Amino acid sequence: MNKRNFIKKIALFTGASLIGVQNVFSSENKNRHSSYFLKNNKMKFLYWLETDTKSEDKVLEDKFMSYKKAGIDTLLFEQTDKRNYELAKKIGLKTHRWKWTMNCPEKEIMDAHPEWYSINREGKSCIEDPPYVNYYRWLCPNNEEATNYLIEKSKSIIQLDFVDGLHLDYIRYPDVILPVNLWDKYKIEQKEEYAKYDYCYCENCLKKFEKENGRKVNNKYPSEDLSWKAFRYNSISKVVNKIKKEIAPFGKPLSAAVFPTPDIAKRIVRQDWTTWDLDFVCPMIYHNFYQEETPWIGQAVREGVRNLCGKFPIYAGLFLSDFKSEEDLENGINLALTNGAKGISFFGKMKESTLTTLSKFKDKV
Repeated sequence: MNKRNFIKKIALFTGASLIGVQNVFSSENKNRHSSYFLKNNKMKFLYWLETDTKSEDKVLEDKFMSYKKAGIDTLLFEQTDKRNYELAKKIGLKTHRWKWTMNCPEKEIMDAHPEWYSINREGKSCIEDPPYVNYYRWLCPNNEEATNYLIEKSKSIIQLDFVDGLHLDYIRYPDVILPVNLWDKYKIEQKEEYAKYDYCYCENCLKKFEKENGRKVNNKYPSEDLSWKAFRYNSISKVVNKIKKEIAPFGKPLSAAVFPTPDIAKRIVRQDWTTWDLDFVCPMIYHNFYQEETPWIGQAVREGVRNLCGKFPIYAGLFLSDFKSEEDLENGINLALTNGAKGISFFGKMKESTLTTLSKFKDKV
């Protein structure tokens, strides 16, 4: 199932405090960050979209040109289809591959390497008992072979001439707590971390934690075990930073779709994205999922900018269906920009009226 259908069904969303881990953000890295997108210091518009493999070239060219005229600079494609990328690049758009990462529901991988997959606190593999939805099949971030697989996949994509950058999605643990707007859908009130949704408790993770911390996980109160939390933040961060290190020689940017604020990301998906080695980040500030109104966009961006301390720019992720009107969307964009976002990444149906709204910002793009 692709992510558009995933959101349409209001399923789930798409970080980590590096306690005890060397800070990868040297002065050299800080100077390198943002150069790809901020050469002229102007705001950018990005768009997550499905890869259309059926339409004729002229139809795709017209569509991509309408995006460009509205100020969209970069397309994040969900698949690697050379034709789409080259048609977009032909009219001057940047093209990035939007890739699922830790969530890997590929049958051939599950059949060949079941040991790569995460185990919940009940001792069940997400292969046999996936949380929430059937395609939630998560790799263990501490399985070295699984990480190497992700690195090789990333390198195979980034080396393609028509790919301008790599965008990581599902780069986290499964949701230990869902956004509140989804509790009714799944008939669950997650006021605490339930064992069924708490990952990963595989033998490798538990042994590695014990070796690093000199003790076992607090099985009585695992959700209050601060070192265990930090261990899992670090586990995801190490995967991201290994991918970045391996693709760096290709000279193309790495970015990620992450949860809306540093606090929310750590609390519900073990993601501490402010410490990652990225070129930019797209926090998915889908306010309706958290039963918030449009002004929350500014608050979420402000928190992210404050925690990043200038390491790399934020492109605020907005879900177009969350907005009541084009005026509401315009307000949301302004809130993101005035609170420190360097641009906006959009998800959802791009209507003509929406393109008209985006065009109002062209003098800033």
